[in-house]
Amino acid sequence: MNILAIDTSASPVSAAIVRDDLLLGEFYLNTRTTHSQTLMPVVESLLQTTGVTLDEIDVFAVNAGPGSFTGVRIGVASVKGLSLPLNKPCASVSTLEAMAQGMPYQEGIVCAVMDARCSQVYNALFLLDNGRVERITEDRALSINELADELTYYEENSIYLVGDGAELCYRSFCEKLPTVYLTPPQIRFQHAYGTARAARIMAEENRLCTSDELMPLYLRLPQAERERKAREQAFHNGNQ
Repeated sequence: MNILAIDTSASPVSAAIVRDDLLLGEFYLNTRTTHSQTLMPVVESLLQTTGVTLDEIDVFAVNAGPGSFTGVRIGVASVKGLSLPLNKPCASVSTLEAMAQGMPYQEGIVCAVMDARCSQVYNALFLLDNGRVERITEDRALSINELADELTYYEENSIYLVGDGAELCYRSFCEKLPTVYLTPPQIRFQHAYGTARAARIMAEENRLCTSDELMPLYLRLPQAERERKAREQAFHNGNQ
């Protein structure tokens, strides 16, 4: 099975091709360039250097959220555009799960955290055991303080912080939780390889979708929509 996976859910952009368990190639950039400009050149270069054609791709995978609203939309739209003409299935992967799948050879707890602003993070917890990744919590948005309180239940384990909110959380509660570790930058941020690993599991469990069914996964509304709803509510209250 050939899987083409991409990630644009945060500042880095990456693309990977995985054949069964073998990583054929991965391109990764963390230069804060615009994903709409860099993603497709990255994908084209990856296909050329691996010698794999789009026709040979069996599954198109993308981190569909949570993450940057603009970045997630770019990734999802790109995968829809690549898969639709070929009538190939897609994998709608949780960004947080892709992070955990990217480091499956540790033992302990992966705490995947993305900065959601306003002292909140997007988070999920995963257990790493003998190369297997087991989900502990669903994806959710919660405050950093709430997360710190919850992690006290797991402090007998090594807890690995990954994601663009990892450093923020580490500074916040490393003294309270001495078994929390900040992973190094080269594995801290999500890579498309983790996306592909998650997609393969989804394929084995018959959890793929069509390009039409592929949609962004938001844990909360985009800021513009939240502000619009607040204005509508204020208007409604003022006219009661």
